[in-house]
This record gives sequence, C-alpha cells and structure tokens, in this order.
Amino acid sequence: MIKTQKTQRLKESIFKSIFAMTAVFTIIAVIAIIIFLLFNSIPAFQKIGFFNFIFGKEWNSSSTDTYDAPVSGMYGILTMIVGSLFATSGAILVGGTLGFFTAVYIVEFCPKRLKQILSNSINLLAGIPSVVYGFFGMRVLLPLLGNFSANGDGSGILSVSIILGIMIMPTVTALSKASIEAVDRTFYEGSIALGASRERSIFKVIVPASKNGILASIILGVGRAIGETMAVVMIAGNNPVFLTGLFSSFRTATANIVMEMSYGGELQTGALIATGVILTFFILVINICFNIVRRPNNRNRSRTKLSDIIFKFNINNDKTNKNVNAEINKHQFLIRSKHFDVVAVSLKYLSLLSAIIGILALLTTIIFIFVNGLPYITSDLLFGEFTYGGNPSIASSIISTLMLVVITSIFAFPIGIMAAIFLAEYSRKDSKLVKLIRLMSETLSGIPSIVYGLFGMLFFTQLMKLGTSILAGGLTLTLMIIPTTIRGTEEALLMVNESLREASYALGAGKLRTIRKVVLPGALPGILASVILGISRIISESAPVLFTMGASIKPMPKNFSSSGASLAVALYALGREWMHINESYATACILIILVLILNTLSQLIAKVLGKRLKGT
Repeated sequence: MIKTQKTQRLKESIFKSIFAMTAVFTIIAVIAIIIFLLFNSIPAFQKIGFFNFIFGKEWNSSSTDTYDAPVSGMYGILTMIVGSLFATSGAILVGGTLGFFTAVYIVEFCPKRLKQILSNSINLLAGIPSVVYGFFGMRVLLPLLGNFSANGDGSGILSVSIILGIMIMPTVTALSKASIEAVDRTFYEGSIALGASRERSIFKVIVPASKNGILASIILGVGRAIGETMAVVMIAGNNPVFLTGLFSSFRTATANIVMEMSYGGELQTGALIATGVILTFFILVINICFNIVRRPNNRNRSRTKLSDIIFKFNINNDKTNKNVNAEINKHQFLIRSKHFDVVAVSLKYLSLLSAIIGILALLTTIIFIFVNGLPYITSDLLFGEFTYGGNPSIASSIISTLMLVVITSIFAFPIGIMAAIFLAEYSRKDSKLVKLIRLMSETLSGIPSIVYGLFGMLFFTQLMKLGTSILAGGLTLTLMIIPTTIRGTEEALLMVNESLREASYALGAGKLRTIRKVVLPGALPGILASVILGISRIISESAPVLFTMGASIKPMPKNFSSSGASLAVALYALGREWMHINESYATACILIILVLILNTLSQLIAKVLGKRLKGT
C-alpha cells in the first residue's frame, strides 16, 4: 500500500513537471525569437546606423553590399514605417467603424431569428485566409478603383485600407459583440426607468460601459493590420516612397521583407531582419496597450452605471440625501436631453447600414471567387501531375499542406494542451511564473506571421540545417499555433464543473487520475474545437512558410525534408502569373471551402460542449 502511494506521488510529480516544462516553453520561444532576430540585425544597425536606418527616407538596397565593405545602397525605412501606419489607420477607419457598429446592431437591434445567423457568419468569415482577400483585391478592387486613378491600376492606400478593413472587420465585430453582451443589463433597465429611449440607453449607457472591450478589439485589429503581409503585397503597388495621395503606390514594412528576402545580399538581409525587429517592437507596444486597456479600472468608473445610482438612491431614500438626488437629476437631464434623440436614432440606422455593408463586402468576396473558381476545379488541377511549364496542378500543394498539418499537429497540439493543463489545474493565480507564462503566450500570439517566417529561416532552415522544407515550415508554424491552443484548451478545462473534480477526489482519485478520467473527457469537445481552429490556421498561413517551406509550386514531395508550396502560397504564386488566373480562382475556392468546413466543425463541437456541460 505504501509502495503504491509512493509510486502514485512520484507519477504525479513527474507529470506535473512535464506540464510545467511545456508551459515554460512559451517563455523560451519568445526569448529565442527576440535573441535570434536581434543577433542577426545588430551588424546591420551598426553598419547602417540605427537612426539612419529608422529615419532614413530612401530605400535602394543592393544585393552586393556586405558588412566589411563600403555601403553602396540606401537603407532607410521611414517611408515604410509611415506606409504601415497609414495602412493600419485606414484599416481601422474602415474595419473598426464597420465592425463596431455591426456588433451594436447584432446585439441590440437585430431580430432574434437573424441574430444567430449573422453571428455564426461573422465567426466563419473571420477565418478566411488573408491571401484570398488580397487576391480578391487584386482582381476586383484594383480594376474598379483604376477607373478613378491617374495611374490606372488603382493601387495605393485606398485599396489597402478597404481590403485590410474588410479583413479585420469580423475580428472587431466578434470581440466587440462579446464585450457589449457582457454588460450588466441592469444598466439598460436603469436608463429606461429614468425615462430614456431605447436608442439613447444603448449609446449613452451600454456602449460606454463596454468601451474597454471595444477598445481592446480595435487594438487587436491594429495588431493584425500592421502585421499583414500577403494581401498588402498584392495591392499596395510597393514603391518605397512617401504617400502623396489615395492612389499613390507605397510599401509597408512587412511587404518590404517579403519582396526582397529571396534575393537579399548580406547587408540587405540584415536590414530586412532589422525591419522585422522594429515591427516586433511595434507589436509588443500594441500588446502592452491591449493589456492596459483590458485591465479593469476601478478608479475611473463610468458615469453611465445607472444601476449604482439607483442603488444609492434606494439606500439613502429615507435620509433624503441631497447629493444622491442631485446625481440622479444630473443623469436624468443627460439621458432625457432632447438634443441626443436625433443622434441616437441616426446611430441606430448607421449600425444597420454598417452591418449591411460589412456582410455584403465579405459575402461579395466569397461569392465572386466561387463564381469564377468553381467551374475550374477539375481533376487535372486536383490530381494531375505537376510539370514545369505545363498545365498547372496543385496536387503537390495539397499533399504538402496535409504534410504541413501533420508535422505541426505532432508538436503544437500536445505542447499546447499540456501547457493548458498546467495553467488550469496546477498553477496558482498569484504565481509570478504563471503571470510570466501568460504574458509570453499573449506575446507569441501577437507576433506578426512574417516575423515567425524570419525566425524560422534563421533558426530552422539555417542554424539547424533543415533547409527549405516542410519540416522547417511545420516547426515554424508550431510556434504560432501553441498560444491559440493553450488559450482554447484552458477555457475548455475551466468550463468543466468544479463539483466533478471534488467528487473524484472524494472517491479517492488523485489529481492526475482526476484530470485524465474526469476533466479531459469533459473538456474534450472544447479541446477538439481549438485543435480544429488550429488546423484551419495552419492551412491559411502563407507568410511564415514562404521563407521556410518554399515560394513556388514544385513536384510531389517525397518526404518531410522536401520543399514545396502550401495551398495559400500556391494561390499567391498562381495569382502573380496572369496566365493561370482561372487556376488561381479555383485554388482560392478550395482554400475557402476547407477553412469554412473546419470553422463550422469547430462551432458544432463548441455547441456540443455547451450542451454537454449543461447536462442536456
């Protein structure tokens, strides 16, 4: 009996250590990414000069420049930093506005029968690969805007703002919607009780009360917009100069890395890596802002929390507290003031208009690609043998993508699930280690995909000598998928009723056995949902595998050390070759279908999870 107990304790200790080590892996990953990027960029900073690099207005790189010879090229990225900031601002102006007002409409004004349909549609459309939006912009938006531009091609900040805005709109909508729904409805009821109209109560009470969550969703949209690569490359024009108008060609920092890395010389490559360091710094600042905004601030409570005012009134009613009565009168004046009537009603119809525009833009993108692509999904395209210069076939890209999913799943999902078990079941909330792990996990999830590509190229393809291969691409994507797996799995574990754990302990089961026999089975639907969403992201990503796996369609891969193009990269490669435009549409269709199927499956599993945990 004593031996059994000792064995059990030893087993518990071993597995707890394993779970803790997988959680600490996120800290190691972030440190490794920062160190490798800095180590490879410092020589470029020293050669060019830090301030010359940041504030230089000309970029005219030379592939022959080296660290031990005079510099012949120009390496200033100020124009690209400005371009990235303008593109992000335009995306927030379009996508942030549409996303916020769409969320308000869905939560507050949408009919019940339509509400669930719109919510599910937004969640599904959030997973569409960015390269698909870029392809749509290149084929539809640029020719349309070309009719109004002097250069005739329509590229520039206007087209980039529209496409990036459409891309981030589902994310802003989904997060803002969740924030608005989380507001205590007594705020709304208190406003109505004081004589406010429905519209006034929503825009003067509910929206201000959810402002932290709304701002957080916009900040996350900023992070995605400033880190976007492939869509921008396809529609920006990519001239490294300052913007002079809505249709002037410009280049962003991420586009600069993608465009020149494949043929970069020694100093040029170092400068591109240094660009990735600056981009990572911007993202880290954005993540810090997100954490500050997300943190509840009890010192600055919203004046619109009318339930608190009514509560004070009830407590002090017998005492006839003049201050409380004055406060109530002030809020009654603010809410009943007639000048806000027209504004509130106008905002209501603006919400409806935003929802219509946003949904139509997203559906138009998908429908247009389906109409032009479905007729060209042929057996030759799907199963034909690839030959250079012959009819294109994406069979090798399909197999490469499946192999990429396999190699990423082998590493990412076990590490992510075990790290989530440690955070949910073993960690203490006040632990500094746990806080550090969460911070590093959030940092990993916010790093732009192009930066992962740079790290994968430096670490996996060069240092580990894996070369440009499916294995290198899979290991790079592993770092991207781990934080989302941790987050989804931890939420699923925490949703398991605590009474089930207590019952297991009461029957004599240890912690490890309880996790294995009770907690994990109860959380399985949620874990599967997070895994499926991870697979969807693996299929959708293009920038990281561009540097680590291959940038062109190649014959059928023989093993994991072979190079090749994923489906997303194949779409990018075919889209650049105008002679294969029909095949590009077909590839985009296949990508959308795969992602929609996976996202729908994940939602169904999450729905099953909810019913199972409720006992229905």
